[in-house]
Amino acid sequence: MAFERSESMRFNYNDIFFSYYFNNERSCAQMIHDHMLVYVYSGEIVLNEDHKQIVVHKGECAFLRRDNRVSMTKQPLGEEQFQAIFMIFKRNFLRDFYQKLDKKRLPLEAEKYKPSVIKLPKTADIESLFHSMKPYFDSDKEPVKELMQLKLHEGVYSLLSIDKAFYPALFDFTEPWKIDILDYLEENYMFDLSVEQIAGFTGRSLAAFKRDFKKLSDLPPQKWLIEKRLNVAHDKIRNENCKVSDVYLEVGFKNMSHFSNAYKKQFGSAPSK
Repeated sequence: MAFERSESMRFNYNDIFFSYYFNNERSCAQMIHDHMLVYVYSGEIVLNEDHKQIVVHKGECAFLRRDNRVSMTKQPLGEEQFQAIFMIFKRNFLRDFYQKLDKKRLPLEAEKYKPSVIKLPKTADIESLFHSMKPYFDSDKEPVKELMQLKLHEGVYSLLSIDKAFYPALFDFTEPWKIDILDYLEENYMFDLSVEQIAGFTGRSLAAFKRDFKKLSDLPPQKWLIEKRLNVAHDKIRNENCKVSDVYLEVGFKNMSHFSNAYKKQFGSAPSK
């Protein structure tokens, strides 16, 4: 659902969105796909979740938890046009962030926030972070990518300093400090990893990994990896006209013979066909 009028600005700098609406424009959204931190410079945002309404006014900041249906209306207030910055924390970014944390200092006793929308208290960290980005609204020059990455890191640290409950909220574990298995495998299927290594990288013991994986697939982990590699190779050969000699290495097979035999068994013909 959306209300559209003639003029607006919306810039995406490395998952940091600068939004500016003119002529009393209003915009609505209903699904939050990634964790989000939003700071309102002017105007207001009206958030509705399960019949509960939260209004984020000028100078206020809110955290929105991912994969939730939250009605978000961005609108002017009086003479003030809407102006805000949205920080998007994607899974890959948070996974990399988590890997660099000192695991000995993690507050494992922390309980995850249950609400999907959390209005944050005003802190020096939050104020400093978003005030430092305000000049980009008035500049034609795109900020340096590395600088925006630093701002995303600063955003996460600002949340963690407010409340320990943001650790499990941001890093999304069902048991302490687990990360999503399929997300990890989708991004790392091409590497030569043992099941023990995969279990460790996803924050599990070997037994816990095997138990959790059974909930996701009827295949054993190594069989799942082989099928994933073959399907990606099949797509690259058929639809991208990639060379077989390049593809088998790219998807994680160690030698052509093993790849050709597995491919023929899976698809009924040799990859060269």
